[in-house]
Amino acid sequence: MDPSNNNSHEPVIVFEDVSIAFDEKKVLTNLSFTLLHGQTKVLFGVAGAGKTLVLKLALGLMRPDSGRIVVLGQEVSAMKEHDLFALRKRIGMVFQESALFDSLNVEDNVSFRLREERTPMDEITQRVEDALRFVELEHTMKLFPSELSGGMRRRVAIARAIITEPELLLYDSPTAGLDPVTSTTIVELLVKQRDVNRTSALLVTHRLQDAFTMATHVFDSKQNKMVPVAPGTDWDSNTSFLVLKDGVKIFEGSAAEIANSDSEYIREYLTQ
Repeated sequence: MDPSNNNSHEPVIVFEDVSIAFDEKKVLTNLSFTLLHGQTKVLFGVAGAGKTLVLKLALGLMRPDSGRIVVLGQEVSAMKEHDLFALRKRIGMVFQESALFDSLNVEDNVSFRLREERTPMDEITQRVEDALRFVELEHTMKLFPSELSGGMRRRVAIARAIITEPELLLYDSPTAGLDPVTSTTIVELLVKQRDVNRTSALLVTHRLQDAFTMATHVFDSKQNKMVPVAPGTDWDSNTSFLVLKDGVKIFEGSAAEIANSDSEYIREYLTQ
């Protein structure tokens, strides 16, 4: 996976005054934000705030009532469905419940998109091995999802998402329902993907600890693990935060800025 693919200075995602309503109830109102290459932006908010809807809009699965959405240089809010298929091949998606095919073993789950694209078999085999090695599950190839723990299924889902070497990753609550130790394992993989492959990412999560861990840690390739950044170190984690409340953006900024926010809503949210 070549980080040089992500050296463009153009934004990966741009939302410009995006609004959408269902049954005349506004779900997102004039939402604007930008995700740059190599950055991870974490979306926070209570249930119903519109976080997962942002991912669906970015994929072109839904269209806004107004506003403009540009993903990887293409205006998805105005694209035809046929053109969206080609764009989605450049995007990796990790769903909240892993969304693996129960009837396929790990190897076939991970290679599914490559088979759909008629990639040569010898290349598929190598890329599956590489992707599973990245998530440290190369020994599970012949196992089925029912034989895996919840955390292992999420790691397989990450392997499936990264096997196409995407320019953008969308994560929908990848640690939801997992215990703290397993959640940390998943977060470490997200940090590894961010720092080793420089993949841009949009992450929806309810777990504040996960996001702050990402913002305060870096993946050390020599130690092959995630390590905390030393206090006072002038280092940009490329991880920022966006908070939605009732479909409206009320905060966008760094970990330090959100931790020091004087917003009563955000302070209350952070202490939950």
